[in-house]
Amino acid sequence: MNDKSNFRRGSVELLILHLLKQKDCYGYELSQIMKQQTDGVMNIPVGSLYPALYKLIDNGYISDYKKQVGRRMVRVYYHLEDAGQERLDILLKDYNQTKQAIQCILNYRGKESTDGSEKTKDS
Repeated sequence: MNDKSNFRRGSVELLILHLLKQKDCYGYELSQIMKQQTDGVMNIPVGSLYPALYKLIDNGYISDYKKQVGRRMVRVYYHLEDAGQERLDILLKDYNQTKQAIQCILNYRGKESTDGSEKTKDS
């Protein structure tokens, strides 16, 4: 991600919670799902993902647990808690309202005044 991606960066919490609603995941898996499902648009570096995960844990929205994979490898999986589901519901509502409001503004083409002349921002 670069300086142009502040809008995307702000949506990471929403995306993490949504993906964890589907299933428990480990960090790298979350980043790969985001990257694959968005054709690389949401390419969240692991260094940015883990602070977001830790913040979600600190807030009680998700929990973590270790799971042995193979003989020697241990992965940390993340699990959506009830408080996280409530937070997800709030974020989804806010996202949908914001998306609709932005779309209304992007669809705005200006209107003519009652005398037939076009209004401008200086009028």
